[in-house]
Amino acid sequence: MYALVDCNNFYASCERVFNPNLRNKPIAILSNNDGCVISRSDEAKAIGLPMGAPIFKWEGFCKVNNVQVFSSNYPLYGDMSSRVMALLEQFTPDVEVYSIDEAFLEFKGFDNHNFDDYGHQIRGRILKWTGIPTCVGLAPTKALSKVANKIARKFPEQTKGVYVIDSEEKRIKALQWIKLEDVWGIGRGLQKRLKVKNCKTAFDFVQLSDDWVRKSFSITEWKLKKDLEGISTLTLDEVKTKRAIATTRSFEYTFSDFDNIKERISTFAMSCSEKLRKQHSSCHMVYVMLSSDRHKKQEEQHRASRVVSLPSPTNSSLVISNCAVKAVASIFKRGIKYKRAGVIVTGLVPENNYQLDLFEQENEKHKHLMHTIDHLNSKYSDYKIKLGNQDLKRTWKMRQERLSPRYTTNINDIIVAK
Repeated sequence: MYALVDCNNFYASCERVFNPNLRNKPIAILSNNDGCVISRSDEAKAIGLPMGAPIFKWEGFCKVNNVQVFSSNYPLYGDMSSRVMALLEQFTPDVEVYSIDEAFLEFKGFDNHNFDDYGHQIRGRILKWTGIPTCVGLAPTKALSKVANKIARKFPEQTKGVYVIDSEEKRIKALQWIKLEDVWGIGRGLQKRLKVKNCKTAFDFVQLSDDWVRKSFSITEWKLKKDLEGISTLTLDEVKTKRAIATTRSFEYTFSDFDNIKERISTFAMSCSEKLRKQHSSCHMVYVMLSSDRHKKQEEQHRASRVVSLPSPTNSSLVISNCAVKAVASIFKRGIKYKRAGVIVTGLVPENNYQLDLFEQENEKHKHLMHTIDHLNSKYSDYKIKLGNQDLKRTWKMRQERLSPRYTTNINDIIVAK
């Protein structure tokens, strides 16, 4: 048996946990640099605030409808997500964290359990211990648990936030109800190809012959079909190391001077290096990109990138930052107002298992220095140790004019009871 536990309107729910005055009020959470809406409460959806709405166009609408608008508070959301995922491990050791607000659970050896009761226990404990409302869908396969979760979310009064597909009758009814575009794993391209076969629902999809699906699509689509039929073919994914690591950001403002851009690139390179060391990897190549604001078409546009191959694999912030700064210097054009940049490290290999270079090796002192920097930053947080060409006052230069307190990760923002 599988379960999908999904946090309802997660970002908005995190804001409500520490500010009860926001309950039953429309809430909108903005993207980096307060650009557009990336999360809405049910109340905001009900009054017609669309996903992805540019806030500068919808500012008046939000004021008229008393929508509470917040900047993304990622430290708070990440910490609350960790708390929810830790609670899920109390119910089964087999947990796959699918995203910041949802996870798959597999129940092995739970044959005699009442899964409806168990689902309510999961939901109740998360709500009581974190204040985050969730929906729980349970079914014999991963794909069906996704369908069950959608039913629990769509019909909260009837299901009380928990729905179990535990019979053939329930499975068929659920597949007949869910539209093809709402099925987990079916994207736009696959939708178009299936609609040629007059597939409108998930039930129509599973009526197709196995042979036709195998010939027309990949093994992934065939496994999805079998999963929807109640035959488990999709298992929990193991945590894998990434093949590439990226840090890309829009700037707080447009920059036309090289000093500001160099500082941003150095910070992005530092972030990539830290992520490399966390997964015990090194990189062979550094990819740097720089682009102007494409929305300001009246201004001169410029977009460029550069790849730098390293003589030997490294995860040293010093080496990667130096390469990234040299790369961005070679593509920078004076007079252009740049809005976005990024650093991607690729060609990843294990840090303790790679081909040595006969003539050139990285300074052995870098490993000890990086270990010390990581230890100090972990101990004191807020990234106290930085490179000399980084901004010493701020980690990311993002516009966050509506940021709520970091209630759980900053001691100065902890709620004080009087």
